[in-house]
Amino acid sequence: MSSSSSSFDLSTSLPSWSVLQGLKDALPDNFSIADQFKQDPARIANLSKTFSVDDPANDLKIKILFDFSKNLVTNDILKNLFNLTGESHVDLLKDKLFDGQHINFTENRAVYHIALRNTNKDKALFVDDKNVSTGVNSVLDHMKEFSDSVRSGQWKGYTGKKIKNIVNIGIGGSDLGPVMVTEALKSYASPSDLNVHFVSNIDGTHVSEVLKYVDPESTLFLIASKTFTTAETITNANTAKNWFLKSLPQEAIKNHFVALSTNKSEVEKFGINPKNMFGFENWVGGRYSVWSSIGLSICLFIGFDNFLKFLKGAEAMDLHFLNTSSSSQDNIPTFGALLSIWYNNFYNAQTHLVAPFDQYLHRFPAYLQQLSMESNGKSVTRKNIFTNYQTGTILFGEPATNSQHSFFQLVHQGTKLIPADFILAANSHNPVENNLHQKMLASNFFAQAEALMLGKNEDQLIKENTPEDLIPHKIFKGNRPTTSILCEKINPETLGALIAYYEHVTFVEGAVWNINSYDQWGVELGKILAKVIGEELNDAKPVDSHDPSTQTLINTFKQWSTFY
Repeated sequence: MSSSSSSFDLSTSLPSWSVLQGLKDALPDNFSIADQFKQDPARIANLSKTFSVDDPANDLKIKILFDFSKNLVTNDILKNLFNLTGESHVDLLKDKLFDGQHINFTENRAVYHIALRNTNKDKALFVDDKNVSTGVNSVLDHMKEFSDSVRSGQWKGYTGKKIKNIVNIGIGGSDLGPVMVTEALKSYASPSDLNVHFVSNIDGTHVSEVLKYVDPESTLFLIASKTFTTAETITNANTAKNWFLKSLPQEAIKNHFVALSTNKSEVEKFGINPKNMFGFENWVGGRYSVWSSIGLSICLFIGFDNFLKFLKGAEAMDLHFLNTSSSSQDNIPTFGALLSIWYNNFYNAQTHLVAPFDQYLHRFPAYLQQLSMESNGKSVTRKNIFTNYQTGTILFGEPATNSQHSFFQLVHQGTKLIPADFILAANSHNPVENNLHQKMLASNFFAQAEALMLGKNEDQLIKENTPEDLIPHKIFKGNRPTTSILCEKINPETLGALIAYYEHVTFVEGAVWNINSYDQWGVELGKILAKVIGEELNDAKPVDSHDPSTQTLINTFKQWSTFY
């Protein structure tokens, strides 16, 4: 399939792109976000958006305030940023996304993870003239039946013991999503004696450390690999199986191993009963697969009803994004995406910080790293032209307040502009000490964004009787942009909506940059070379077929290793 008909050559050729560059060049050196509030009393009202769902019938409640007002933009800049969406045909590409068309043209695939969170079972959704809702509903029904059985104790291990430990073995999207969500929704986990563990790294330490703490008679392994040939995953899975078979017979595998895969023959070869196989389609990309059967560990951990709320929260954000024009400032994901483009392409900002003020969200930045950087780390347009502009940002983050004591120094007083998203829940799942902890957490959430915007100038320091030689060191220039995301509570539906928000941010970025956000050829070369070198590591013979550095490293490794 050729590139999308909605594509254009280069983003820099868009009329609003050159207007934006002129607006950026015309900004005075003393341009101040704080001054923008003084000049425009309606700024906070216009530049903050509330996403709200209150559905008692389905026990769904979401309230998220997105405050975009502390960003380096004027009304004129915003107007032209939103003009980019029309000029780059974002809505046309969005319609193709939601229509199941093959917008991933380099792999000739639809990009249809949104179908996985369509909770209206009667709604038909088509890919290549096939109603995929039937298959999605079938997998969900299977996940409900299986998770209910395990959680109730009806499903037992080979020796009759109740399952107490779930071990998910995967990598990339088959690991990052389930790890993040099970951590984020830990307070919704029950029964309390069901634990979930994850193995992803091919380093033998990872699988060894997990196996130390589980009992083969009460452990269920989920092997997550679409093709069931992913090298790291299958190596870890075989190690787990060999460990398991030291205690139990081959026939016990049917009680303790489940496949999240579409490759029936390889699953059967491994020894897993096809009845214990949960499939998903090729239009589900790895970094978008948490909504699919890859989320079985989540379903087992928090229960199917909570997993369904997780899907419904994402679906609610999908509908907001679909039904709100991308040219409208009311489109929340588009607003976030355009701010990212503004900093990346007009301020030459290389990074983007996501700092959740919530310990349960401690793996959220790592999850977003794959979502953002694997999607938009591209340098070729949909017209097969190398870009002459920056695309994907380097996303990083850690939970605050820990991160305030590590890299926030650079954010406040460093030489780099680092736009930041701060995320907080108004209500904690653990309101200990009369909410003292949550109040302290919230005070930092508000204070950090305010401090980054306002800074501290020389006059203020003089009034505080700061020694003259310390004044330069204590100046905070301020004007550092932040987007504050305040949730009422981190529940399954709110988390689903937050993830979908960042998915659609990623989509809009890619649409404006005119790149394919849904392939990942960049991860392939290293895999290919690793297979070649893997064969060379089977014996102690020195190698001479690589560059001098790699050759020296391999040969030194062979000399130092004790297993030759």
